[in-house]
Amino acid sequence: MKRLSRRALLRGVIGGAAVSVALPWLEAMSGKGARAQQGGSGFPKRFGIFCWGNGVIPVRWNPPTEGADFELSEQLQPLAAHKRKLCVVSGTRVLVPNIEPHFATAAGALSGRPITKVGNDWTFSGPTIDQVLARAVGGETRFASIETGVVGGDGLSYNGPNSVNPPETSPRALFDRLFGAGFRLPGASGQVDPVVPVQRSVLDAVMGDLARIQAQVSASDRQRLEQHLEGVRALERRLARLEDDPPNLAACQLPNTPLDDYPDVEGRPQIAERNKAMAELLAMALACDQTRVFSHFLTRPVNNVLFPGAPAGHHQLTHDEVGDLQPNVHAIVLQCVTAFGELLTALDAIPEGDGTVLDHSLIYGTTDVSWGKIHSPDDFPIVLAGGSDGALKRDFHYRSSSGESTSKVLLSICRAMGLDLPSFGADEGETRDSLGAIEA
Repeated sequence: MKRLSRRALLRGVIGGAAVSVALPWLEAMSGKGARAQQGGSGFPKRFGIFCWGNGVIPVRWNPPTEGADFELSEQLQPLAAHKRKLCVVSGTRVLVPNIEPHFATAAGALSGRPITKVGNDWTFSGPTIDQVLARAVGGETRFASIETGVVGGDGLSYNGPNSVNPPETSPRALFDRLFGAGFRLPGASGQVDPVVPVQRSVLDAVMGDLARIQAQVSASDRQRLEQHLEGVRALERRLARLEDDPPNLAACQLPNTPLDDYPDVEGRPQIAERNKAMAELLAMALACDQTRVFSHFLTRPVNNVLFPGAPAGHHQLTHDEVGDLQPNVHAIVLQCVTAFGELLTALDAIPEGDGTVLDHSLIYGTTDVSWGKIHSPDDFPIVLAGGSDGALKRDFHYRSSSGESTSKVLLSICRAMGLDLPSFGADEGETRDSLGAIEA
């Protein structure tokens, strides 16, 4: 069987322009040169952040049982389909000074470092964990890391002080960037470039090259290619439909003049639709080995997004809704966790060897504070999904009884990804001990 380069692409021509589609990871790309970042499965390990703003409600978030085969809490119920691949950590604490509500605790949870603040200006004082890992493994792929968002605003991926990586929030723009699929985003007039007929998929243009690749690979690789390309084609159709205005997924047809963006519906952003499209793009980016590191920000800290069904903006509700259970805030948290579940579903739907892309990944799900009502750094919500090819425990809940630092989790993540750091974080957030209880 002929060895394929991991950078191999399907190539073709459409409308007189060269187009290409990235390939998924194939057995024919492995061989003797397997890299240290690969797990025992032979597939590369990936890392991603899924983050939302304004926290959770701890009494409704924390699982009622500990250890293996734990019981999901109310706010973790949307992840039930993936429970066997989850490791929930509760009871840890962000130890950096909480000097800027929402952002100081986010800095601690994502970078293990305090923010630097001068007057009203502040910044993360060091790189976030995604960028620490991107520096270690990013050189192996086309993109060292990919940053995405759903509702506008800066994300929380930092290279270092005053150097934030702005997230891409347009699914169509990200699709064009990642796959070079021959589509062009609608212009100001809402018309698609006539050189690229929307009725013809870019995949049609590369079928000849696909036949050549299929002749060189094993039966399992051919099956993987077919599943991957069917996913790309389905995504093309979905992105086109979701740009119709108004959105009505049940009745939508491929539009002749798709819009640039997902318009608000009755003053509310299409959070779920945008997130699902982004989730599928990110999953395919990992499967194609275009990147092994990403960060995805559903909403930003202190956002006042008007979620479906909510009587007011999210941040306002976290402070104004009385009581410990906050039913309206609870409903919003459920929507955020459901969006997290959509990402896990997209990753778990792509087969790789005896597992899936999710099995060979480690997804760090968290938010910017614990209980949003009081900007709490205590009992910080953390979900680790996928297990990084068996490096971390799964179907497991660890609850710290001593308020251990969230930085211990970050150090465990680095080690699970094959980066053997002696410590993680700085100042009050520094730790030299990982969280051994969650390591397999």
